Amino acid sequence: MNTTTADQTALTADEAMGGRMLKDAIFKRVMSVGGISVIIAVSAIFFYLASVVVPLFMPPGVTAEASFAAPGVTSQRTAALTSEEQREIGVRVGAQGAIDFFSFDTGAVLAQDQVPLPAGATFTSFDQGERSTYTVGYGLSDGRVILAKLGFAATFPDGKRLITPSISYPLGNEPLAADPRGQAIQQLSVQQSDAGSTIVVLTQDGRLLVSAVNVTTNLMTGETKSQLQQSEIANAPNDIRQMVIESKQRELYVLHGDRSLSRFDISDKSQARLLETINLLPDGQRVTAMTMLSGGFSIIVGTDKGQLMQWFLVRQPSNEFKLVHIREFPAMPTAITALAPEFHRKGFIAGDEQGTLGSYYATSERQLFTRKLSDKALIALAVPPRGNGYLAQDAAGKIYSAQVDNHYPEVSFHSLWQKVWYESYERPDYVWQSSASNSDFEPKFSLSPLTYGTIKAATYAMLVAVPLAILGAIFTGYFMTPKMRTTVKPTIEIMAALPTVVLGFLAGLWLAPLVENNLAGVLLSLVLLPMCVLLAAYAWHLLPESLRGLVPEGWEAALLMPVIALSVWLIFQLGHPIEASFFGGDMPNWLSNQLGIKYEQRNSLVVGIAMGFAVTPTIFSIAEDAIFSVPKHLTSGSLALGATPWQTMMGVVLLTASPGIFSAVMIGLGRAVGETMIVLMATGNTAVMDFSLFSGFRTLSANIGVEMPEAGVGETHYRLLFLAALVLFAFTFVVNTTAEILRQRLREKYQTV
Repeated sequence: MNTTTADQTALTADEAMGGRMLKDAIFKRVMSVGGISVIIAVSAIFFYLASVVVPLFMPPGVTAEASFAAPGVTSQRTAALTSEEQREIGVRVGAQGAIDFFSFDTGAVLAQDQVPLPAGATFTSFDQGERSTYTVGYGLSDGRVILAKLGFAATFPDGKRLITPSISYPLGNEPLAADPRGQAIQQLSVQQSDAGSTIVVLTQDGRLLVSAVNVTTNLMTGETKSQLQQSEIANAPNDIRQMVIESKQRELYVLHGDRSLSRFDISDKSQARLLETINLLPDGQRVTAMTMLSGGFSIIVGTDKGQLMQWFLVRQPSNEFKLVHIREFPAMPTAITALAPEFHRKGFIAGDEQGTLGSYYATSERQLFTRKLSDKALIALAVPPRGNGYLAQDAAGKIYSAQVDNHYPEVSFHSLWQKVWYESYERPDYVWQSSASNSDFEPKFSLSPLTYGTIKAATYAMLVAVPLAILGAIFTGYFMTPKMRTTVKPTIEIMAALPTVVLGFLAGLWLAPLVENNLAGVLLSLVLLPMCVLLAAYAWHLLPESLRGLVPEGWEAALLMPVIALSVWLIFQLGHPIEASFFGGDMPNWLSNQLGIKYEQRNSLVVGIAMGFAVTPTIFSIAEDAIFSVPKHLTSGSLALGATPWQTMMGVVLLTASPGIFSAVMIGLGRAVGETMIVLMATGNTAVMDFSLFSGFRTLSANIGVEMPEAGVGETHYRLLFLAALVLFAFTFVVNTTAEILRQRLREKYQTV
């Protein structure tokens, strides 16, 4: 009987052990699968972000390269090349008025036209206006000018796209008499827009004349009227080689001699005036080509040494604008013979006398690619409106065409992380500005101010949160009575559940005005509030033992609540007379006027307080758990050996709990770095590089939240927002990995304490 019972007991024990081992095995597998799934998920996020970002840094691809003899009237020298938007039709503009439309890829002639020439006159000069206007001008031997405009109409017969080229004449079919004396036009510059046209001519006898046709439209009737203004520019330079009117038709640039450039103000067409004359190059060098980038701000200069450089106007301390040499690009092998800007972006292509073609982008300072097309000099270049190809003709009459996959020329390490000198800026700067209201805009995609703002937000938040959370966790986990702890800890943990949009709303609409109206009191609180707490503690220490005994041990902190509230109120009341006596009653305004420190209502101080409030519960909860979990036999042993509670806390508890405390701080830092809504609502969202307490900023996460809805899928802006997310991902990954390594080392070091 006893043997049977023992066997049954052993069998039951074996079954129980088998069940336990089975559960352990299943749990082990589940945990392994969960851990691997987390690794796979994190890796998938990384690779997805990387897949969107990598195309930004890929070099442009050049495909569908072709070459063919110049189509159309080959007896005429090619004056210009261009193309329509779909990159289906190329245009060859002849120096004697022939205009040939041909297949971009094959060179087959699709249509031909001829600019009408008045009887008794000949073509003597040519110029091409802003590329996006498709305007060309011809100067005649009798002092007149013909302005022609190319057009491309798209229709869809039978569901297929058909592009029909055409030519129109903005000034009418009759040429404009640019020189009343009828002298031959030797040099010509033209610009045309809906508001009118400006023509500058250099006559055979050396006069520089300005003609402007201004068009006004009656808003009530829709009737248009044109008005002609003409004048002569006094003291015109000698040896004029090229003239360029900027796209807004307010200034004229005249290249003369080997290296001199004169800038004229022609906003008043009846009285042009010289603004400045500069030397573009050192003595002994020669400018061989010059063009203006899209938008009319920058001039690109090519030299006989193959150099390429950019100049644009910069405001001086005297409030005048001067042409300044901004940057140089990688040089071409030999002398530059031709330049052509893109239609809308800040890119251009250059050709040299040995047939090499180079593609460049100004803002990113990149040489995108080079191609050896011919052994002859390239004399004419063009880029389609979308920047997705090129046309080039050499001196032997051969045209080269290609398709270019060049979607992200604005991006380079320099443009993302270093200072860039943007058009119309007084100096190089870090700027994020992804869009503007006009097409002349130069995108500004510096991630530096966003990364700086992220670090700034996290720094101020941690300065507020870490002392409060860690000191609070020490008191709660080690000194506070169990009964009080059961109330305090859940209350603070509930604070972590507050939606950050609510905190951001309160920070932006309540806290920011409060701080602005009580700035002196807020700043005084940073110094005086800790002193008030210390004074209250000292006063408590001086009380008789009979009075102190009325408060149970561990409940003393509750008495600090009214002390802190009263101290804050008194400090704020003290701040008003101080502000009135020393800061003219308006400290924010005084900071701006007297110290040059700009004060913004929604600033870093407000964000630091609000984000510190949001991060504190997370750090507190984890740190308090770590402190409270220190084995009691360690603290009891320390106290038994004669150590005071404070000595035990400093020498035993904190050392043992340090891995957990460090983890709490790192998790709080990760929360602060990734915070979006508080930053979005409590700062001015200005992407500036300024560590001032009183200025705003923009973080990577807030920028993604604000701009992602308006970013076109696949565009540079869209992919750069993913790059910002990747930077944020990498930052948190590095911080968390480093924190885990340090935590493990701390655990190994203090596990035997």
